[in-house]
Amino acid sequence: MLVLSSLVMALTGVMTAASTNIWMYVALRFFSGFGRATVGTCALVLSTELVGKKWREKMGIIGFVWFTLGFLSLPAIAFSLKGYSWRLMYIWTCVPSVFYSLSVFFLIRESPRWLYIKGRKEEFAETLRSIAAPTNRSSLTQSFFGRCTEWGDEQKPEETDIFSAVKILLKRRWSRRRLVAVTVVGFGIGMIYYGMPLGLGNLSFDLYLSVTLNALSEFPASFLTFVLIGKLDRKGSILGLSLLSGMCSVGCVVVTWQVTQIALELVSFFSACTAFDVVLIYTLELFPTCVRNSAVSMVRQALVFGGALSPVLVAAGRKNRFLSYGVFGVGVSVCALFVGLLPETRGRVLCDTLEEEERKDAAFSGAH
Repeated sequence: MLVLSSLVMALTGVMTAASTNIWMYVALRFFSGFGRATVGTCALVLSTELVGKKWREKMGIIGFVWFTLGFLSLPAIAFSLKGYSWRLMYIWTCVPSVFYSLSVFFLIRESPRWLYIKGRKEEFAETLRSIAAPTNRSSLTQSFFGRCTEWGDEQKPEETDIFSAVKILLKRRWSRRRLVAVTVVGFGIGMIYYGMPLGLGNLSFDLYLSVTLNALSEFPASFLTFVLIGKLDRKGSILGLSLLSGMCSVGCVVVTWQVTQIALELVSFFSACTAFDVVLIYTLELFPTCVRNSAVSMVRQALVFGGALSPVLVAAGRKNRFLSYGVFGVGVSVCALFVGLLPETRGRVLCDTLEEEERKDAAFSGAH
C-alpha cells in the first residue's frame, strides 16, 4: 500500500508538469492527492510495527521530524527556481518520490505483525530473521516458530478494506468508544493545528516573521516529543497540551500588545504540534494490528477535517478575532475532554487481533 500510494502520488505529480489545460491539471492533482492521502498513515504504521516496544514511539516521532524537514524544503526549492517555469517545481519535488517508492519496494520489509495475523508463516519468519539482531538470528529456527506461535482461525484476515474495518470497529462497544473518542480529540487538535498558521494575518504582528517562527516551532515540538514520549502518559499529555493550546489561543483575542500576542500564539501552536504527534502515536497503541492502519487513517481524516473548517473560521475572524482564535481555543479544549473515555496505553504491548485487545481491555478494567 505504501509503495502504490507513493508511486501514484509521484507519477501523477510528474505528469502534472506536462499539463496542457486546466482540466488536465485539476484531474492529475486530484489523483496525486488521492495517492498522497495514505502515504503518511502507511509509513507511520509500518515504521512502528517493524521495531520493538522500546523504539516504537521514537520511530513514529522521527517520521514527524522528516515530514517537517520535507515541508520546510519547499520554500528553498521554490526560491531556487524563482523565475523558472512552475513545471520545474513539480519535477524537482516528484521525481525523487519515484525513487523513494522503488527503494521502499526493494529495501523495506512487510510488517511482521500484519503477516502474522494473515497467516503467512514463511514470510513472517523470514521478516523476523531479517530485522533481528545478528546474535539472535541463529535462534530463530523453524522449530522455534512452531513452538512459539499458533496458527489457527485467528490468523484469518479480519480486514480487507477501510469499510469492513469500520464495520468491525463499530461492532464492538470498546472499539466503537475508542474510535469515536479519539476521532473527536483529533478533530479539535486538527482545527487548531491547521488554523493557527492560517489566522496569522488576523494578528497585529509582521506576517512573514510570524509564519517563519511558526514553521520553526515544529522542530522543538518534535524533539520534545521524541525525548519525553516514553515517559509521558498519553491521556494526561494530550489533555494538558490541548488545554494549554486552547488557553493561549483565547489569550490571543484578549491581549493587544504585539509581542505578548505572538508569544501566546507560538505557545499555542507549539502545544498543538506536540499534541498532534502524541495523538497519532496514541492511536497506534489503541487499536490492534488487524485494524490499526484503518483506525489511524480515520483519525488523520478527523485531523484534516478539523483543518478544513479552519479557513472558514479564519475568514470570519477578520471582523471578530474571537471567531477564529477564540473558537480554536474553546474547540480544542472541549474536544480534548473526550480523552477521558480512553484507556492509558504507555508501556503496553501492541495487540494483533481484536480478541486479544478485548481480553487485555477486560483484564485492565477488572484490575482497576
